[in-house]
Amino acid sequence: MRRSIFTLLLAMLLPGLTQAEQFEAVDHYQIHYNALGTTFLLPEVAEQYQIQRSKVRGLVNISVLDSRADNSAVVAQVRGEIRNLVDQRQPLNFRQVREGDAIYYIAEFRFTDDERLFFELQVQPDPNGPSYPLNFEQHFYTE
Repeated sequence: MRRSIFTLLLAMLLPGLTQAEQFEAVDHYQIHYNALGTTFLLPEVAEQYQIQRSKVRGLVNISVLDSRADNSAVVAQVRGEIRNLVDQRQPLNFRQVREGDAIYYIAEFRFTDDERLFFELQVQPDPNGPSYPLNFEQHFYTE
């Protein structure tokens, strides 16, 4: 049961399944990213992973793959914030989710209807290596 619920979560979070694949290639890493409203998650999936479903809450998902190791998932440090058009900022508190060999970093955030948000993240796949900026923007709606 746990595996099937997580599979449903991944179906909602993985880049390429909910929209065109989104990733940044830096050095030998692929940093995949996706953001969506939490109402797109099934209630049991949200409950399993302690994600609050609400029309004013979003979820950002990050995963890092190493192309030197057959695109296997790697542990990373992910931090950052979002800001809106009037420069109001909201820190993102990422937490790690693991399932088998897959590793994801998810964070929840608040938004208002018809709001454009700018994601400003730092991803550090190697604790002894550089941190890579990941910036993207997305429009969110409550309906």
